[in-house]
Amino acid sequence: MDESLLEVDVEPLSSSSSSLAKRWEVLVMGEMKKVSYIAMPMVVTTVSQYMLRVISMMMIGHLGELSLSGASIATSLTNVTGFSLLFGMSSALETLCGQAYGAERYQMLGIYTYGAIISLLLVCIPISVLWIFTERLLILIGQDPLISHEAGNYSIWLIPTLFPYAILQLLIRFLLAQSLIYPMLLSSVAALVFHIPISWLLVFKFKIGSAGAALGIGLSYWLNVVLLGIYVKYASSCEKTRISFSQHVFPSIREFFRLGIPSAIMICLEWWSYELVILLSGLLPNPQLETSVLSICCRSVLGYAFGEEKELVDYVKDMVPLLSLSVLMDCLAALFSGVARGVGWQHLGAYVNLGAFFLCGIPMACVLAFVFHWRGKGLWTGLTTASLLQGLMLMMITFFTNWKKQARAARQRTIEGRSQLTIE
Repeated sequence: MDESLLEVDVEPLSSSSSSLAKRWEVLVMGEMKKVSYIAMPMVVTTVSQYMLRVISMMMIGHLGELSLSGASIATSLTNVTGFSLLFGMSSALETLCGQAYGAERYQMLGIYTYGAIISLLLVCIPISVLWIFTERLLILIGQDPLISHEAGNYSIWLIPTLFPYAILQLLIRFLLAQSLIYPMLLSSVAALVFHIPISWLLVFKFKIGSAGAALGIGLSYWLNVVLLGIYVKYASSCEKTRISFSQHVFPSIREFFRLGIPSAIMICLEWWSYELVILLSGLLPNPQLETSVLSICCRSVLGYAFGEEKELVDYVKDMVPLLSLSVLMDCLAALFSGVARGVGWQHLGAYVNLGAFFLCGIPMACVLAFVFHWRGKGLWTGLTTASLLQGLMLMMITFFTNWKKQARAARQRTIEGRSQLTIE
């Protein structure tokens, strides 16, 4: 065979492969830049908001192990019955606002957000009533009476936090759909800077204790909401999408609940599993130690930020390697959960989370903790396994999806929504 023919054939193929690889490299780098532009500020924003509760817990930890245990249990219960529900329902705006903005139906972003605010504020009312009876509820399910009393007091003082939290989550999704990241970044950092001195004053200077820590969280959330509200009202970047009340708000409430309920189920099934572990830790020997450790996540040095007991700090040190592994698993799950919410697969995500956490993870956690006596490590091992399963299942669904079909379905929903909610 003539070797020159092989050279002629191979060279164009090699050149073509090299060109394709370069195009992929440019495409991937371009997408990474776009993602980083949104992701990095959002990391700071999310961490700043999360640190509000962490700092409060750190201050409570220096009031004593009982106060920290009570606040830990209260945080778990309020997450299960309130914050997770509001966070989950607000995720419906990721679908509604994202698709509306992509379809250039800019006014619908404001209408959807206004309807969502009304809806979640109404949801906050029965949640507040439930939190008033936290102490009785915890005693009813077998928790320690002293811890239950501390948890009940902390939960009542968390009630003013519900309402700004609901509004804040909706404003975040309203702005995120438009890639307006930096206003959220600045307002969240400002709220964190405000939170540290105001919480210290309430907890230690005015000696309000754990109630002061809860009140500080509420005040900081309100500051964040006010700052974002001012931006949305007056910034030119929100001129097309600005939130306003109209006759179309009430029909949008039905659309919000249609996606909000499965969104809440999807988020709550995952969130509840983690909080259930905290509640289960209260049934282990030495419940004050177990609940305190599982609520902390730091290692040998940072453990002292939550308390001065050596037993507490040493236990945290042993737990953190396992917690670090669970964070890696959460990264995979969080990535593909975001895909599911953006596309509108909340109902599918709910089935995945039900299987991963409540049919696999929680039973495994109970067996390891109570049968094999792994205590807190057993509980967290079960959750880490569940998170891995969740991420793998959602990843497989994403990879085997016909995205052209999904794009046509999203376009059809946009057309139907436009006919139902016509802007005059």
